[in-house]
Formats: sequence, structure tokens, C-alpha cells
Amino acid sequence: MDRGAGGVHLSRQAAEATLLRVEGLKKVFRSGESDLVLFENLSFAVQRGEMLAIVGESGAGKSTLLHILGALDRASAGDVYCAQLHVNMLPANAAAEFRNRDAGFVWQFHYLLPEFTAAENVAMPLLQRGESRAEAAAQAMQWLREVGLERRAHHRSGELSGGEQQRVALARALVTRPKLLLADEPTGDLDGQTAEAVFELIARLHREHQLTSLIATHNLSFARRCHRVLRIARGHVEQVDPASLPG
Repeated sequence: MDRGAGGVHLSRQAAEATLLRVEGLKKVFRSGESDLVLFENLSFAVQRGEMLAIVGESGAGKSTLLHILGALDRASAGDVYCAQLHVNMLPANAAAEFRNRDAGFVWQFHYLLPEFTAAENVAMPLLQRGESRAEAAAQAMQWLREVGLERRAHHRSGELSGGEQQRVALARALVTRPKLLLADEPTGDLDGQTAEAVFELIARLHREHQLTSLIATHNLSFARRCHRVLRIARGHVEQVDPASLPG
């Protein structure tokens, strides 16, 4: 695996191994009468099967970057490519299809729908794409089994612990079998022991299902255990040796 941040010009072999490519990305927010440049000229590549940690201070732009990569937000300049798709140029309907089929999202807060059971929450993305209720239910149960919550399938989110809620959210993110897992502080709302268990679960599913995962995190111990680490600092991205981070 090439551990260096990817450049714009790739060989054919490198291009085939690359799932995600970011070129010259810039994000500007309007602040009163002036522009706030959150980041600019971000360029990197993510290889298929790689688990990449994104670190940086609060407000550095980690969440915004993930939103752009997942077609939830648009960059002010630059390009994002996922496989053969020019993500930031997709029209609204194609962007929605990309989010449903190619990208799975896990956030710091689980965002489970409280009126539905764990199984119904996990099945929701499949129902939205037109799968039958029977097929969606079967796939939801399979993924709840993957995250160790098959016995809690018919409990509503309020009846689950914080760690269980996040595991349901992870099952929901992966039920569509996405190419890309985008996780924004997925353990940030959990106590230390539960956070460790959730991170280990993400790492196991990443390996077993050959995911490509980008994880924004403040937890440098977790970042250290990823294949590669990128730090957003002062509006730019720099590569960090995982071994240099505290364990």
C-alpha cells in the first residue's frame, strides 16, 4: 500500500487501486462582510481497502470535508472523484443515489428514528431505494447480527444504550454495502470502554467486508491504529506518521 498522500497525476495501476481522489479542494464560508476560508488546496487519494484517520483541532474542517466527500455539501473549488464518479458535479438526484448506494455515514450522534425499532431503522435505506419489505428486513437482521444486536432488533432506540445505538447506526450505514464508509467522531459521544468496543467493531467490519473507511476523530489512540493519518491544520492537509501519535 502506498502510504503517501496521493497526488493529482496517477499511473494507471495507482488509479485502479484508488477509490477516492481529492484535488485542490477549497471551502469558503461567508462571515458577515468577509469570507472565511476553512481549507484550501486539499489534495489526497484514498486506496481501496484503506482505513484513513482524519485529525485536527475542532473547527479545522474535518466534518465539512466528510460532508463534501459524501455529497452532502459542495466545495467552493476543487474536485472529488469516487471510483468513476465526479462526486461534486452530481446533480441532486444523482447525489442522493450516490449517498444511498456508494457511501455509508456514521455520525457522533446516532440519529436513529425513535418511533421505529432497531431493525426498522437499519432497513430504512433499503426501503428508500425500493427494496421489498421482506428483503429489507432480512438484510437488516443480518447486519444487526454482524454488530451483535440481533436480540435487540425489536427494541426502539430509547430502549438501547449509547453503545448499542451507535452499533445500530453502523449497521444502518453498512446495510447498503457501500464502497465508502464515512465516520465523523463515531465514538465521541461514548465513554472510554464503550468507545473502544465500537472502534474495534468498526475495524473488524472494515477488514471483513473490505471497506474503504475515512474516520474523523479526536481520539489519537484510535487514529494511530489506522493505516494512514491526515491532519487538517491551518487550512491545509498534511500526512502524519501513525506511529508518532500517542498510543
